[in-house]
Amino acid sequence: MFKNDTIVALATPAGSGAIAVIRLSGPEAHDIASRIFVPAFAKAKSKPSSKLFERLHANTVTLGRVYDQGRIVDEVLLTRFDAPRSYTGEHVVEISCHGSIYIQQQIIKLCLENGARAAKAGEFTLQAFLNAKMDLSQAEAVADLIASESETAHQMALQQMRGGFSSDLQELRKQLLNFSSLIELELDFSEEDVEFANREDLKKLLSESQQTLRKLIDSFALGNVLKSGIPIAIVGEPNVGKSTLLNALLNEEKAIVSDIAGTTRDSIEDDINIEGIRFRFIDTAGIRETTDTIETMGIQRSYSKAEQSRLVLYLLDATQLNSDPRIVHCLMRIQILKEKFPDKPVVVILNKLDQITGLQHAEITKQLNKRSPDTIVISLSAKSGTGVEELKEALVASFQSGALSADDSVVSNARHYDALQKAYASLLEVQQGIANDISSEFLAIDIKAMAESIGLITGEITNDELLGNIFSQFCIGK
Repeated sequence: MFKNDTIVALATPAGSGAIAVIRLSGPEAHDIASRIFVPAFAKAKSKPSSKLFERLHANTVTLGRVYDQGRIVDEVLLTRFDAPRSYTGEHVVEISCHGSIYIQQQIIKLCLENGARAAKAGEFTLQAFLNAKMDLSQAEAVADLIASESETAHQMALQQMRGGFSSDLQELRKQLLNFSSLIELELDFSEEDVEFANREDLKKLLSESQQTLRKLIDSFALGNVLKSGIPIAIVGEPNVGKSTLLNALLNEEKAIVSDIAGTTRDSIEDDINIEGIRFRFIDTAGIRETTDTIETMGIQRSYSKAEQSRLVLYLLDATQLNSDPRIVHCLMRIQILKEKFPDKPVVVILNKLDQITGLQHAEITKQLNKRSPDTIVISLSAKSGTGVEELKEALVASFQSGALSADDSVVSNARHYDALQKAYASLLEVQQGIANDISSEFLAIDIKAMAESIGLITGEITNDELLGNIFSQFCIGK
């Protein structure tokens, strides 16, 4: 996978379409293209040749034909890129042909017959990394950008692909290695008791780095959910309209709706994109006292899903809140839920608004606000759809922190998160070592460990197994 070969692959999705793009990259890309392509400006009956190909300007598109032993395969647009001014840093040729599967296969076959080999998953981006066109975190962001399904996920990937926090980490690693080398130099003059590395400057660097690393580590909780979807659990007693609300939010009949209590016995999940933020709604089994073994398992799973969520929607049936004891009972349930999940916002949804009068609604909300003033209450009718859009707006407003600014740095990659935690642990070791006045030898070891963890993120420290694992997750052609 790391050979300096010329590789070829389809860069557009497999299957027939209006057009397809075939990408060649490597030292022989231009030679291979010159053997199969004749530009439209050439004289009639001209054959493919290197002389004709050399007349093509770099970074320009040229109309022409692809030939297979004198037979026209297709009329195409060919784009020539010269190393190092290309995506991969190699010579690159991209052929835009008609989207017939047969044509795609024929052109790729011609490239293979003329010296190219089939590219492996992510190999074009791997070439870009190996040619220093991007660091490893930027290369991983390419895969995230392709997989992004919401505005926030797209924005995070784009920021990271443009450099994100990697440039800051590269500078930090450079300074750490400089301090490490100076400290190691002190060992050569240990008998003279000299100090080349200023400990106060090192303390200042560590203090600033501690804030940076802590902020990046803490951002993973947000970055991970924005990338995969913000999980929101819909909980409540049986028959309050949880499944109906899920269907209304998704605008499809995802969950079975029935008047029979306990219909939903397992969690049902689906995603929806609301104003560029991806939410993952989880319809759970009704929470109540029961002797049914299967329903009990569903209720336990409801609590488990609520634990995994970022926000809990607790549904109440407005038609059942017709007495003080019933309202008190519901408030007790809400308080139990808040105590069970103290770190999660709990929003109370007053459902079946279409089945009560305005006066009844006013009295219920008054009692809820009076008895639990810190509880957020949203009224709606999941069945008719009244108030559902307002709920969506409230959810977006609750997660406006997901609307990233151009300068925000958010970690959404688990590998980066793990490396940052190791770097932070090494930083604490260095700080403790300075405080305890440990020998320069051990101090240098801890500094190097911190620099190594940072280098794993940017790719300044890699191995074949790591690169193979990362790039194997890409699509072929990228």
